[in-house]
Amino acid sequence: MLAYKFDWSVLWRQPYGEWLLGGIWLTLQLGFVAWIIALVLGIFLGTIRVSPWPWLRFLGTLYVEVFRNVPFLVQLFFWFYAGPMLFGREIQFKINAISGLNYYVAIIGLGLYTASRVAEHVRAGFASIGQGQYQAVLSTGMTHLQMYRYVIIPYALRVIIPPLTTEFLTIFKNSSVAMTIGVAETTFVSYKIDNETFHGLEATTGAMAVYLVLGFAVVRLMGFIESRFRIPGLVSR
Repeated sequence: MLAYKFDWSVLWRQPYGEWLLGGIWLTLQLGFVAWIIALVLGIFLGTIRVSPWPWLRFLGTLYVEVFRNVPFLVQLFFWFYAGPMLFGREIQFKINAISGLNYYVAIIGLGLYTASRVAEHVRAGFASIGQGQYQAVLSTGMTHLQMYRYVIIPYALRVIIPPLTTEFLTIFKNSSVAMTIGVAETTFVSYKIDNETFHGLEATTGAMAVYLVLGFAVVRLMGFIESRFRIPGLVSR
């Protein structure tokens, strides 16, 4: 049996330390930019899924069913192969590159997939509001658009923040799948360091530590936001 010497220093030797920092930076970019896309699109989709117009409900439901039921990895490969045809650019593979088409494909794919999950939480948030509340708001003379903008959406957001915490955390973990299309995020870099140094245990442990710290920060951030929006006596579903 070969003796294995665990060596943390491999993670900050050059150029591996620079690679790892770049990978963490790309992970943060993928997560936050995709989350903005998912949140905006998901709130819109969740809203039209409970709209009074059947054709809007159909479009929202169709989107959710397609993107929610197809595995994210399959969707990512679809955008990977469709990207060059849609945008007229070739896929490029570069360490810590943020200009390659695969980088944008990963953001778009991750954002669209997560939006379908966010939409379901938004729909559930609206469903938690009783019909009596809808009727009470409409009786004040508000239009449907005003009702959703000023009353329903702010109230529903307080209900859906806890499940959105899980989705926010999941989007960073799902960003690791982007390594399959050559995006040099944290997981890709740890694999690259393993290939270069044969210290796979250190590289993988380092990647695990990054995701653990990132996850803890996300949970704390969303917990703070939840406490600011919490309605006394309201139990989140």
